[in-house]
Order: sequence, then structure tokens, then C-alpha cells
Amino acid sequence: MKRINQYKKLFNVDKEIDLKTLKKSYRNLVKEWHPDKFQENDSKAEEAELKSREIIDGYHFLVSIAPETIAANLDAYTDTITNSGIADYIHKGLLLEITFLDGTTYEYFGVTKQIYIKMINSNKLNRFAKRTIYPNYIYRKSKRTTQEV
Repeated sequence: MKRINQYKKLFNVDKEIDLKTLKKSYRNLVKEWHPDKFQENDSKAEEAELKSREIIDGYHFLVSIAPETIAANLDAYTDTITNSGIADYIHKGLLLEITFLDGTTYEYFGVTKQIYIKMINSNKLNRFAKRTIYPNYIYRKSKRTTQEV
């Protein structure tokens, strides 16, 4: 959740992520912080390099959790969570990463340690996830695949 809030603050997004507004904000930030805008010996050149990477990462991240992106990929997501069991899972902070048997990996944001403990102690892991995790947390498809795991 911290990452989401950090990127929303960077792009001046209040609540819902609107792709059109996000793209406009992204373009303005890139114009302002593009590394080519600064001379090599300029003190801001290094800062611009780091800031531009943050802008690009933030943009791609927010696009991946935007309602329009979620809606466009809903059929594939529904197919995965309905027809494919959980192969592996990792909990780091408030991030739960679930890898499915079909090879796709999704990240769920804001999953507390208490919910994670309930999940791993559940005698029906898939059922618990379908009722508690999938419908209640912001998610995005991760770029990780089972070959990388």
C-alpha cells in the first residue's frame, strides 16, 4: 500500500486511477525530469536520472492496477483464479504474491500478517483465497513466471 500511495502522490492521483489523466501527468513529469534536459556536469543530472526512472516505474505500476486495466484483463484473471490452483505464495510486508499452477503470478496489496496466517492455517487454501483474498484486495499481474521462481 505504501508503494501505491507513493506513486499516487508522485502523479497527483487522489482516489481512482484514470488512465487518461495519469498519462497526461506522466508526460508532464517526463518533460520536467528527462535526463537529456540537463548537462552532464549539472548537479541535477543525476537526480533527473533517478527521478525519471521512478516516474517510469510508477507509471507502469499505476497502469497495472488501474480499473480500466483490471477490467480489460478480468476474463484471464477470473479463469486463473477459478480453474488453476495455488502453486506457491510469498508474503512480504503487506504484499502477498501468489503463483498459480498455470504459471501466472499475481500480487495482492494490503494483505496483513493476520490474514496471511489465517490463509496458511486454512485446511482449504484455494477456498480461503477465493473468499478472502481475491475479492478484497487490490491486485496486479506480476511479470514473474514460474521459470524465474
